[in-house]
Amino acid sequence: MNDASARCGRKDRCAGGAWRMAFVALLAMLAGCASTNVRDDAPALEIVTLNLWHDREDWPHRQAIIEAELRRLSPDAIVLQEVLQDEGLPNQAQALARRLGYHAFFVSVDPVDRVRRYGNAILTREAPKHRGFRRLAPRDAYRIAGWVRTTVHGREVNLYVVHLDFEDRTGTTRAKQIADLVDFVGATRGDAPVVIGGDFNVTADAPEMTPLREGFIDAYAAAHPGEAVDDVAHSTLNPRFNPPARIDRIYAEKNRFARPQAMRMFDAPDADGRWASDHYGVWARLVFAPNR
Repeated sequence: MNDASARCGRKDRCAGGAWRMAFVALLAMLAGCASTNVRDDAPALEIVTLNLWHDREDWPHRQAIIEAELRRLSPDAIVLQEVLQDEGLPNQAQALARRLGYHAFFVSVDPVDRVRRYGNAILTREAPKHRGFRRLAPRDAYRIAGWVRTTVHGREVNLYVVHLDFEDRTGTTRAKQIADLVDFVGATRGDAPVVIGGDFNVTADAPEMTPLREGFIDAYAAAHPGEAVDDVAHSTLNPRFNPPARIDRIYAEKNRFARPQAMRMFDAPDADGRWASDHYGVWARLVFAPNR
C-alpha cells in the first residue's frame, strides 16, 4: 500500500498438474457464473498480479518464494508493481522473467540511463506484438501504466498494469489516473480483448472505480458470488504489514471473457516464516468468450 514502506496452465509445464486441474474445476463450480455455451476446454488466459514490495525484507529470500510459486503455476502472464532496480540490484521483473522463461516489459518514469528505476512490469509467455506506456496524473509523480498486446493460445489480448495513488484520500487523484488509463486503453487496444491488473490502492466499490466497473468484470468478485469479497477475509493487503483491504485486482473486459475463476496467492508464510510480500497476489483464469 505504501510505496516506501504465480496454477500450472499446462500439465506438461510443471508438477502437480492433476491437482491443479481438479482445483480449477472446483473453482468453476463455486464461481456459479459459467456461460452455458462455453466448453470446458475453451482457451483461457491465466494471469497473476503481485505487488513486489520492491527490495524490502530480504529480497533474495522473497524472490525465491515468488519464483518457485510462479514456476509451479506457470501463468500466461504476470503483472507486477513496485518493481525496483538499483546499483547491485538487477531489475526485479527482468530477473524473474529470465529465470522463468518469460518476456518482460518494464515501465518507469525514471530515465532509462538512471541506475535506480522504479515502476511496473508485464511478463508474458509469448513475445509482445506491441507495447507502450502512459504517465498518469499528476504528471510530476511516478505513477505509470504499462501495456502489451500479446498472443495467448493463438488469440490476441491486451494486458495493462497499473499502480494507483494512495496519498490523496479524497480519491480525486485516482479518478484522474483512471481517466488516463481508460483513455490509454482506448488508444491502444485495437479489437483485441482487454485485461487490467494491478494495485488500485482502494476497494472495488470506491466511486472513482466506476469507469472500470462499467466496462469490466472484477475477476475475483465474479469468482466468489454471494461472498462479501471486500471484507477482511478477502484482503489482498497482508495484515502482518498493513491494515487489511482488497486493493489488488484483475479486471476482465465485459463480454470478451467468460467464467472467471480467481484466488489469492502468497497468503501464507513459507516454512521459515517469511512472507513473499506485504501484499497477497491474485491469480485468475479467464475463458475467452466464443466467437470473438
